[in-house]
Amino acid sequence: MSVANKIAEWLNKQVTEAKAKGLVFGLSGGIDSACVSRLSQLAIPNSCLGVIMPCHSNPQDEEDALLVASHFKIQTIRVPLEKAYDTLKGTIEESLLDIEQLQHSATDNTQVKVSSANIKPRLRMNTLYLIASRLNYLVAGTGNRSEIAIGYYTKYGDGGVDLLPIGQLVKREVQDLASELGVPSQIIEKDPSAGLWLGQTDEKEMGFTYEELEQFLNGKVKNISPEKIDRIKHLMAISAHKRSLPPMPPS
Repeated sequence: MSVANKIAEWLNKQVTEAKAKGLVFGLSGGIDSACVSRLSQLAIPNSCLGVIMPCHSNPQDEEDALLVASHFKIQTIRVPLEKAYDTLKGTIEESLLDIEQLQHSATDNTQVKVSSANIKPRLRMNTLYLIASRLNYLVAGTGNRSEIAIGYYTKYGDGGVDLLPIGQLVKREVQDLASELGVPSQIIEKDPSAGLWLGQTDEKEMGFTYEELEQFLNGKVKNISPEKIDRIKHLMAISAHKRSLPPMPPS
């Protein structure tokens, strides 16, 4: 049995056991969401829904998402989130002004950029769960093993899902799966990006390539610089909280 068929069979079983009716997923125009969308369609052909959620995004991402939906004939809905993002971000920043002034501390620009950008995947998570609740669907996430290992996702954002269909596959294996599934080459060859801000790419932000990360995860570190090994270990350590339940005091 092929990888695609195994995952689709597993997805069908999860939906059946949960007494759910189908699957909903974010359709971003990237390779991961393209694979998850097609796998969901194979698992539950008539009960899967892709949600396109632009939020000050690169317009090309929406075009690519529509390309995937058209290619596989997947039903989609569009939920623009710009207005919700602007309102929430503006309200929070206004409320924080007094605190920051009282502390006489200037917030780091990178910290401001990342914390603001993380609002987007959390709004998308809320959107997907509202839709899932209305339809009695499960939320299928798009995280892969490479990203999960180093916490390259937003806690309670794109990490807030019911199922991770490609969670055991490193990025290269996702690319192989995409070819097996017939994902358009334009999507497969696209630079991976979380789309948090214009020009943002995964590898640029991580500080190493997906290939180097895969080698590290497989214990093949000979061709990776010590600096990059330290960087990977650091990211794994500081993101451990994302891969476990919140800590509780002992009983």
